[in-house]
Amino acid sequence: MNVLTLLALALAPGCAIMLYIYLKDKHEREPIGLLALSFGYGLLSVLVTLFISFPVDSFLLLKENDVVQQFFNAFFKVALIEEFSKFIFVRFILYNNKNFNEPFDGIVYAVMVSMGFATLENIIYVFQYGFATGVLRVFTAVPAHATFAVLMGFFLGKAKFSKRHGLLLSALALFAAALFHGAYDYFWFISFIPGLWLGAIASLIAGFILSRRAIRLHQQSSPFIVQPVAETTVEAQETIE
Repeated sequence: MNVLTLLALALAPGCAIMLYIYLKDKHEREPIGLLALSFGYGLLSVLVTLFISFPVDSFLLLKENDVVQQFFNAFFKVALIEEFSKFIFVRFILYNNKNFNEPFDGIVYAVMVSMGFATLENIIYVFQYGFATGVLRVFTAVPAHATFAVLMGFFLGKAKFSKRHGLLLSALALFAAALFHGAYDYFWFISFIPGLWLGAIASLIAGFILSRRAIRLHQQSSPFIVQPVAETTVEAQETIE
């Protein structure tokens, strides 16, 4: 298979998702340079994941055919570490940027970071396992990473503008992303039991549904929504009367 074809296949889903989220940011879009930097943070988050995972993998050996041990593998060795590696860049760097000025920005920045992570991961998988794996990941792993990011970003967007519950909502952001990531991975990890891989598809569908709702809610809560002039005039007249 041509190298450029494999590279295009690996890059395509992440680019498509980033464009989709960018276009969904209808009221006050983020600077392209900052979005590119966020993608770069996602690439760096892979190194953070490896840095944390290496000592954990060295001391914690789990059996591949044990459903209980694979639960810990999916939720803690993989999901929690990977989501934490993305979370630190969104929460402790991008969160404090002046351009993070509406709840939807939490989703935007979380997705950009996540797509940096997922794209590099996708390149590795596609070049290691080939075209068929790349096609499968277009519809599974990369969109799954996007849903984890939307859920994380939704709660970080709420945390940013919460006067009392910012810390709790930030923790919930990491928990929600790790929970859905862990559930998705777990059913793949125990797919040696016939039919259980369907649980991964079910968790992905649930993630899609919740992500669409999260996007819609933050779009509606934007402080940059401009009311139509006619509506504003009517409201003003009603106030006067």
